[in-house]
Amino acid sequence: MNSGKTEIQDAGADLENLRKRRRRRLVIWLLIDLAVASIVLGLLFYRPASYRPLNTVGFKEGQVSPYLTHELSPRFYNEAQKRKAFELVVTEDAINDIIARGDWPKESEGVMLYSPAALFVPGRAVLMGTADFRGVKFVITIEIEPRLDEDGLLDLDVTCFKVGAMNVTPLAKMIAKRMYAERLAEIEIDAEALQSKIAAALLNDEGFLPVFSAGDSRVRVERVEVEKGRLVLSFVPAS
Repeated sequence: MNSGKTEIQDAGADLENLRKRRRRRLVIWLLIDLAVASIVLGLLFYRPASYRPLNTVGFKEGQVSPYLTHELSPRFYNEAQKRKAFELVVTEDAINDIIARGDWPKESEGVMLYSPAALFVPGRAVLMGTADFRGVKFVITIEIEPRLDEDGLLDLDVTCFKVGAMNVTPLAKMIAKRMYAERLAEIEIDAEALQSKIAAALLNDEGFLPVFSAGDSRVRVERVEVEKGRLVLSFVPAS
């Protein structure tokens, strides 16, 4: 009789120990899940220290960048008219002034994009901006590597796409290609327009011949170099 009671007590103790072990495992997995979720959220909401959009307070609404209208465009036109090779240097500050005066915010697929900023590092142009999706804000970073291929076509390779600090390049490229194809199917696009060529280069990996007109002159980009703080473009007359 005592033996039976002992067996029942042992069985009850084993069951209780099993329950305790299961609870411990559950707690451990919950802690792991919370840690992983915290890391993912931390990566998504990360704000790069290099992201410093211009303060647009004081900008005149609708005003195009004075650098673009009074310095860059006139110099490009005047040099192109000489029909000789020339070099054009665009600084990081100038690019940020130009893009900050654009028509922001911009909305696409339910995402609001605003506060753009650009950064030039050796070999790459880094574009950043704040994306707002239903009130949740993330910093988007896109790294672009411009290069001329052996046929003289300008490729704009998107080498990195980040949301916060999370690299989502393969997924972003897949979505971009799909959106580009849908856009082409929906509306008629002027494939020869510069903005269309740039969009195709960025979204669909399509290089284009970098030839630009300036009055009755045409010039072609012969070399493109991204250096720290500036973009250097070398032009030659185009036939």
